Amino acid sequence: MKAMRMLKVLPLLVLFSSCQAHKDFFTSIGHMTDLLYTEKDLLTSLKEYIKAEELKLEQIKKWAEKFNSISETATKDPEGFLGHPVNAFKLMKRLNTEWLELENLVLKDMSDGFISNLTIQRQYFPSDEDQTGAARALIRLQDTYNLDTETISKGNLPGVHHKSTLTAEDCYELGKIAYTEADYYHTELWMEQALRQLDAGEESSIDKVLVLDYLSYAVYQQGDLEKALMLTKRLLELDPEHQRGNGNLKYFEYIRAKEENTSSSSDSEAVVSKTKKGRPKGHLPERQKYEKLCRGEGIKMTPRRQKKLFCRYYDGNRSPILILSPTKQEDEWDKPHIVRYHDIISDAEIEKVKALARPRVSSALHQPCL
Repeated sequence: MKAMRMLKVLPLLVLFSSCQAHKDFFTSIGHMTDLLYTEKDLLTSLKEYIKAEELKLEQIKKWAEKFNSISETATKDPEGFLGHPVNAFKLMKRLNTEWLELENLVLKDMSDGFISNLTIQRQYFPSDEDQTGAARALIRLQDTYNLDTETISKGNLPGVHHKSTLTAEDCYELGKIAYTEADYYHTELWMEQALRQLDAGEESSIDKVLVLDYLSYAVYQQGDLEKALMLTKRLLELDPEHQRGNGNLKYFEYIRAKEENTSSSSDSEAVVSKTKKGRPKGHLPERQKYEKLCRGEGIKMTPRRQKKLFCRYYDGNRSPILILSPTKQEDEWDKPHIVRYHDIISDAEIEKVKALARPRVSSALHQPCL
């Protein structure tokens, strides 16, 4: 239960602590909230544009129906139809005036309002760096809580109320970002997830050939030559003319043949290192301890020590302010002594502080950790 409570809180901490090889920032939760309302405003503008286009199309349809009715009648008996002077006059009028009005209607741009709003709001849009930072944060969340890609893709995260799933294209993008970081471990995980979803029949803008191309190379970089060969052969079954795939197949087969002929003596030069799959090591030595703590796997409190933890009303050593209204204090840990204070400020006061702080919130800088 305690681990579950931790998981409900810490994803945000992990999510907004994205790390890059260079200076990196990721937008604060306050700015992210603003982006939600920006998107809502754009959606409203988009709906108005759609209504305007639908209205324009309805008007064009009425013109078409009107002209079609007249044309069908006229072409059945052209001479008889034009024998009536009114019809002759109206033909001249339609071609000289009404078709010009229709042309102006067709050429009328209904998107001005939407495009203008989109242009204004675009300055607040996240950048490529923000998107990459969000992807890295998701991968870090995966590592911290030992989550498999299937669980994340299906949105089955414990303690999360608003379930959201990942498409095959989303999984591919996560794998591609890991690939650009030479993180072949996570590249393999996410490309395999994308491939599983494509194999299951999911419709996507990406195809299996593209995924297999990345996946086979990521597997090879981790030393699994046989699997890399198998994936490359599958790629070529789908696209026999794939240039890189054919080149990789020849190279992998050459490496395998050379390995088979390599002497097992210590003087022999190993062509490919042994399989070295595993997540990249973090530069912080405390990272594993930190992740265990996030998962609730830290040092456990013994029952004997637990008995010494109490809840109390605290008056600040007879502080005049706290004598009549003492604070609620709860022992969380004994050594070091950690206490939690309850009901210090009200929910309304918390919201007020957040409202005052939001304009001053800036994107945080983080040191690299992946």
